[in-house]
Amino acid sequence: MPCLDVQIPAADGHSNGTLHLPESAGPWPGVLVFPDAGGVRETFRELGDRLAGMGYAVLIPDIYYRAGRWTPFDVATLFTDDNERARMRGLVAPLTNEAIIADAGAYRDFLLARPEVTGSAIGTTGYCLGGRMSLIAATGLGHTIAAAASIHGGRLAVTGDPSSPHLAADRITATVYVAGAQDDGSFTAEQAALLEGALTSAGVDHTIEFYPARHGFAVPDNPTYDSAASDRHWAALRELYRAHL
Repeated sequence: MPCLDVQIPAADGHSNGTLHLPESAGPWPGVLVFPDAGGVRETFRELGDRLAGMGYAVLIPDIYYRAGRWTPFDVATLFTDDNERARMRGLVAPLTNEAIIADAGAYRDFLLARPEVTGSAIGTTGYCLGGRMSLIAATGLGHTIAAAASIHGGRLAVTGDPSSPHLAADRITATVYVAGAQDDGSFTAEQAALLEGALTSAGVDHTIEFYPARHGFAVPDNPTYDSAASDRHWAALRELYRAHL
């Protein structure tokens, strides 16, 4: 798939990213992909190519651009190495809800201004940390987000957390798809029920389901990658975007 290195004007500087395009003639609907906590790396470029192959112009930004040049993580050891976990927390810290929405607005504007992209709204998806970012973006960008997906995302509905996305469910106009992982402390059945109630009360068209796979199941370089669950998430994204973009 054609892939362009791009520099995206963002809220606090410039985010270096990649724009993945189908082989066929465009323009195409745009999709914004938020990476997991490991950040942009080769496996996400491959994910971008696969999504582009489904007929979308796919933007993958560096969500940690505020840090400047940063050393990529090895996701095989990221969550077992205390120093690496601390470094990751430092990169994540600036990503408040306000910053996420501001960045997402800049990424949306970049996509919609591209000649390769058609329409007045985009889709979003995100993995792990990016799944939460996808829903937060939907709470802040209104009708310019037509469909928002969270794949093994965490902290989507946390009691007592004023930044929890479920508290802003009434601001979401997108159709929402959430794929949770089994035995995932970052998104439990109780949290899913809380999110379900918030989205239902707000009248948001949504689907929440749990896959029989562990957190990280959709990202190929993750030790918990599960090919069957990953294929299922691709089918769900295809259905979501085909219906709403």
